[in-house]
Amino acid sequence: MIAEALGGWWTNSLALIADAGHMLTDVGALTLTLTAIWFGSRPATERKTFGYYRLEILAAFVNGIALVLLSIWIIYEAFLRWQSPPAINGVRLGAIALGGLIVNIVAARLLRGGHKHDLNIRAAWLHVMGDMLGSIAAIAAGVLIALAGWLWADPLSSVLISLIIIYGAWRLIVESVNVLLEGTPAHISLSAVETAILETDGVGGVHDLHVWTISSGKEALSAHITHQASIAHSDLLAAVRDRLHERFGIDHLTIQVETQDLEAEAVYICETGTKCFEPVKRG
Repeated sequence: MIAEALGGWWTNSLALIADAGHMLTDVGALTLTLTAIWFGSRPATERKTFGYYRLEILAAFVNGIALVLLSIWIIYEAFLRWQSPPAINGVRLGAIALGGLIVNIVAARLLRGGHKHDLNIRAAWLHVMGDMLGSIAAIAAGVLIALAGWLWADPLSSVLISLIIIYGAWRLIVESVNVLLEGTPAHISLSAVETAILETDGVGGVHDLHVWTISSGKEALSAHITHQASIAHSDLLAAVRDRLHERFGIDHLTIQVETQDLEAEAVYICETGTKCFEPVKRG
């Protein structure tokens, strides 16, 4: 970050300065990621019964917002430079950007293992990938400036990289908001979950079915299941649990089991034919 900031000032390159600014947010993003992981590993308490898992999602959301704001600023600066491009040393620009690319490749390889399953790690990985693309664009701009004198290549490369970063950051924000709103995980179909439960031997019906994400890779489910009174609760729950684990990888389950006879006794019919909380005397 420091090398690219000084190099951008030395070569008068917006691409290097933008990449250095992006790396500055990376420092904050990686710090936020590590802090969230540390908090997330703390045990649950009486006041935080799920622990601090959601801090990882909040960190991913903040990182996504930071990426979008930074990219918008870079686009604005590129527009100003497009109108009056300053003199830029293309050879120095390309050489410094090449050093930044090597560092970013190393960082990307370190984060590669966990970015597919953890939103927080994915946020950090996106920062690094954005930096890598920025370094590649800066190298290309340096070559074009050195060989052809195309000064506009510097702001153009900055805009292209910013748009790529915004696209990835927006997806990260959407996924984070969906988790915070306890929406159904994108990789799980609620109707498929309902069908899987109903296909379990002995299940007569399912209602009040909810599936949500506690944190990355930690899905939870709650449901009411009805069954015949002759079937043991423990056997039915074990069958449902195994089926949901095998098909959807859901292990955190809260299931209320009701016999069909008890359900009929607990539901009262209103004069309009809808379910009521209070019994209605007939006749």
